[in-house]
Amino acid sequence: MHHQLIDAIETALGWSGAEELGKGFARGSLDDPALLSRVLTPNRLLDIAMRRSLNRPQFRCFQNGVEVHPAVYYTDSVSPRGQSIPMVDMRSLGRLLREGATLILDQANVFDPTMEVACRALQWWSHERAQVNAYLTTNDAAGFPLHWDDHDVVIVQLAGEKEWEVRAASRKVPMYRDSDPNSTPSDEIIWSGVMRPGDIMHIPRGHWHQATRTGSGSGKSLHVTFGITKRTGAGWLAWLADWCREREIFRHDLDRWHGPDSAALTEAAEALLGERSPADYLAAYEQKTMLPRQVPFLDILGPLDAVVCTTHFPPRIQEGGETVDVLASGKKLTLAAKALPALRLLLSGRPVVLEQAVAVVGAEVVEVAEILVKEELCAVLSPELSSGYTGLVTNAGS
Repeated sequence: MHHQLIDAIETALGWSGAEELGKGFARGSLDDPALLSRVLTPNRLLDIAMRRSLNRPQFRCFQNGVEVHPAVYYTDSVSPRGQSIPMVDMRSLGRLLREGATLILDQANVFDPTMEVACRALQWWSHERAQVNAYLTTNDAAGFPLHWDDHDVVIVQLAGEKEWEVRAASRKVPMYRDSDPNSTPSDEIIWSGVMRPGDIMHIPRGHWHQATRTGSGSGKSLHVTFGITKRTGAGWLAWLADWCREREIFRHDLDRWHGPDSAALTEAAEALLGERSPADYLAAYEQKTMLPRQVPFLDILGPLDAVVCTTHFPPRIQEGGETVDVLASGKKLTLAAKALPALRLLLSGRPVVLEQAVAVVGAEVVEVAEILVKEELCAVLSPELSSGYTGLVTNAGS
């Protein structure tokens, strides 16, 4: 999937692909202001918060470096029948923002089509799962204190300015589940300065960092942080441990009284290591991710006129003479070889208007699209979902 934001990130950071992710701290900037407002604006973030029933920790607010109690800016919206759901009290939120506060919306990709499409593009690019958090800071509010993340992040400054400090890691590649709490910050400052609209920064896992508007006076800052969690050797070993249950030898109790059969267990473990390589683990990881949430296709609501592939990772297309296999999200579909041109178009990750597609690859594209939608590899291109692609991803076949 060709996404303008990924092009912008690569160009700004001088990257030639996702292999640079996690390698080292990098910064740069893009010069297209239209792209920034297209990704997210402060008002669109506030609109997302207003229209949904959100809960802590999905939506949080900080003032003076500490979290504001949810009771201050949440209220129960009560229907005429007395049913209540938690909603953000926009009046209270406005007051906090005028005083100076930081709002955080975690996983904005769950609520906003543009953020969803951007994360999917990042996933197709990096072959790892991605999520995006949005941070709006007003006046001279502080952000989080000095901390490190257990995943690589790409930060895009969308509006206003924020002061940052990035330090080296004090423990090499620390993890969320680790043998060391890694709680002492490094003294080595790699970069400190102001992020301005269009600035992009990559902070690898484990690097200490903090951002603030303290001392910046009136104004604002909006940035999005794309978090990308890469696989590790520890993950491969945990995956192998799950496979070991297939073998009877690993299911036996360890004999405390006569001593476990160490030689046989070691031999079986070595065999398992040889059979399932780290590359196998990476391939299996892509295949085992669940199908994403999407609007179901109901023919009673109207004909299928436009679709887009929504799998977390690019589906694999395997040609086999008279047939072609599609592998994605643990599914395997087998179609006739003549479906190949339609499959390539429909699984490109770009929106496909079926009427246009018929002219490009033939009439069977409609039937293939119906199969892919039924199997949930493609989704109906609703106006809402379509809005996530507009101006950022071009239609396939156009």
